Amino acid sequence: MYLNVEKKQELFKNHGRLKSTTDTGSPESQIALFTYRINHLTEHLKRNKKDHSTRLGLLKLVGKRRSLLDYLHRNEIERYRAIIAELDLRK
Repeated sequence: MYLNVEKKQELFKNHGRLKSTTDTGSPESQIALFTYRINHLTEHLKRNKKDHSTRLGLLKLVGKRRSLLDYLHRNEIERYRAIIAELDLRK
């Protein structure tokens, strides 16, 4: 599997708000996890152009990440700017 427990814990520790391996609920850690999955699916779709079910899943993930980013932008702009800079996301 491309995303094992150790990789998830590393993502949560590096990008989560509390900087712990069990910080799974903060928007920052969820955005980091979604970004990792989006990058993986993007590489998959470059090789398999006709995989439409994966493309649909990718679009749903992008929408979920966008809604979490919008939430951070509305409520805590500094955390939003920090996660955008950490993950090198546009906007």
